[in-house]
Amino acid sequence: MKKNPNLQREDRTMKIDFNKNDDGLVPAIIQDALTKNVLMLGYMNEEAYTKTIQTKKVTFFSRSKQRLWTKGEESGNILHLEDINSDCDNDTLLILVTPEGPTCHTGSDTCWNEDNNQSFGFLSELERVIRDRKENQNDENSYVASLFRKGINKIAQKVGEEAVEVVIEAKDDNEELFLNESADLLFHYLILLQAKGYTLNDIVNVLKTRS
Repeated sequence: MKKNPNLQREDRTMKIDFNKNDDGLVPAIIQDALTKNVLMLGYMNEEAYTKTIQTKKVTFFSRSKQRLWTKGEESGNILHLEDINSDCDNDTLLILVTPEGPTCHTGSDTCWNEDNNQSFGFLSELERVIRDRKENQNDENSYVASLFRKGINKIAQKVGEEAVEVVIEAKDDNEELFLNESADLLFHYLILLQAKGYTLNDIVNVLKTRS
């Protein structure tokens, strides 16, 4: 659930140490509230911070223009405020946003020229390995590659078998077996997704439409 930026934050304003640096600026790390990817780094003075809170659109102090600058004021690529937090020293801001369009002026999603895709940690890495096995099906030592060679019917069958095993173990009290069968089901489901040309992100997007 998204944080509510309409909450009163005047108390936080007093805690942020805008006087720590001679220029009155503090770094503002911009992070996508959903994907958790870092999009850019900007700087805020107290006036920029206050305007961000009031308008719910992220506003910086531009060191090159020497004025307040609302992200997207010309391009339309606005950063909609979701939440703001300060660090333990109260001299750096972490700002959670919902970006409207690419963040970088180059047209990239981030200022590090990265795609702002949602990642699922180890599961995303596992998806990458499965995709590699799909693209290299001649690997005789790979179980996953062998499944892709056998085709969609065999992969779907394995998902069905593992699902039945999960149901059976759910009715028992052996937690280790239940967790192992659950892992097997998830693993084979990821293979099935790849075989159909989809990823976890596609499933998440469907779930979002239901929330």
